This record gives sequence, C-alpha cells and structure tokens, in this order.
Amino acid sequence: MESSVGALLAERRAAGRGLLVGYLPVGFPDLATSIDAAVALVENGVDVLELGLPYSDPVIDGPVIQAATQRALAGGFRLRHGFEAVAAVRSRVAAPVLLMTYWNPVMQYGVERFADDLVSAGGAGLITPDLIPDEAGEWLAASDRTGLDRVFLAAPSSSPERLANTVRHSRGFVYAVSTMGITGARADVDRAARGLVGRLREAGSDAACVGIGISTPEQVREVLEYADGAIVGSALVSALAEGGVGGAAATAARLASGVVA
Repeated sequence: MESSVGALLAERRAAGRGLLVGYLPVGFPDLATSIDAAVALVENGVDVLELGLPYSDPVIDGPVIQAATQRALAGGFRLRHGFEAVAAVRSRVAAPVLLMTYWNPVMQYGVERFADDLVSAGGAGLITPDLIPDEAGEWLAASDRTGLDRVFLAAPSSSPERLANTVRHSRGFVYAVSTMGITGARADVDRAARGLVGRLREAGSDAACVGIGISTPEQVREVLEYADGAIVGSALVSALAEGGVGGAAATAARLASGVVA
C-alpha cells in the first residue's frame, strides 16, 4: 500500500528537499481556532500536519504542549473532535494529516472503529508515542486493512533489534526522537539525533523524521542535512498561544525558510 506521507517524502527527496512537519493540538485554544491554525501552517510552508489528540495523562509532552492540551480538555474536547478537525482541515488543504495519540484513547474507542473513522475523515495515519510494534498487533492489522500510515518512535537508547523492528513495521516514516526526555524547544538539537538517523538507515529505513527540540529555521536546515523531515511542535504551540493564528502562521513561515532545495 502506498503511504500518502511516503509518497510526499519521495517527491520531496527527488526535488532535493525535505519535509517540514508541524504539530498542533486539536481544540487549542478552541476547536475552530485549532482548525484555522492548522490550515495556516500549511499555507505557510508546513508539508505534513501532526494533530495531537489531548490526553489527560501525557507521557512525552513538555510543559508548553501539556498546558495547551489541558486547556483543550477543560474546554470540552472529545475524541470525535479529532476526526472533525481532520475532515475540516482536509476540506481546505491537501497536506497529509497524521493524528498523534496515546494508545489508551484508541483502545477505548475501538481500534477498528478508530481506523475507519480516521479514513472517513481523510486522515493519513497515526503517530503513537507510547505504542511499540511488539504490542501493536491490533493496530498493525487495522492499518494494513485501511492503508493508514503508522509512525512509531525510535530513541537514541533503542537497541539494534528494536530499531530494526520499528523500521520494519513503520509506514510513512520513523519518528526519530532527537534527545532523551520530553518535548520542548531547545537551543541545540542533540547530536544523538544524527547518530540515531544513521542507525535507522543501517536498519533499512528510507524515511526518518527528527522531532523534539526543533524550534528555529537553522535547526530545521541542520536536521534536513541528514534526515528526511524536521518535526516542530512546541515552538508552533507557543506561537499560537501568544499570537493567535497569525502568530502560528508567521512562525511556520520562518521555520519553512530552513527547508531549502
């Protein structure tokens, strides 16, 4: 099955450039604004959208994203709003939309039902930070049936066996975690990211995107020297919190300046 994100990666690679992946949580500061902000990111240079489903017990999210998702939950976010957001965004822009979700909400909703509803909304697949391929049997089957992308995470601490398994089961790309710890903008993206992408290449990956800690166009440019994509989250969420949709759009445009052919 062809991955929509994978096809876009191949197209960008042929053109000599990488992908910019932008993250925003659904429902922050409210549902309508989160949709408008996501559209604005694409209109200002973001290639792939990662829309986060707010969750009450985040594992990998740093303080900026935690605060935003808690506000979304307090504002009445429900899981159905995630599908509504994907459908609304896809009706306005052509960029692939991945949902980032912890696994418990998918299990509670029903894996097959979740996959079907995501396909119906026009979504491209899932990024699942707390699900490893070894424990993903239901999701592997559902995504094979529906053709959805499945983006698993790889960390600098991952063993060669774990990396090989992650590469084998990922579709779209492998999410290479740039550093140990939670999300958040950092002055320097750890050197471990470059080494991790190299190890993923050795394990057979032809699609690795680096996330966690990227917040400037210079960091985007640096990451794209060795990876297929750069994933930015906290910097965009902060921009939305402080400057609204216009602030998020301006930040996306600055980050996109780091994507050079």
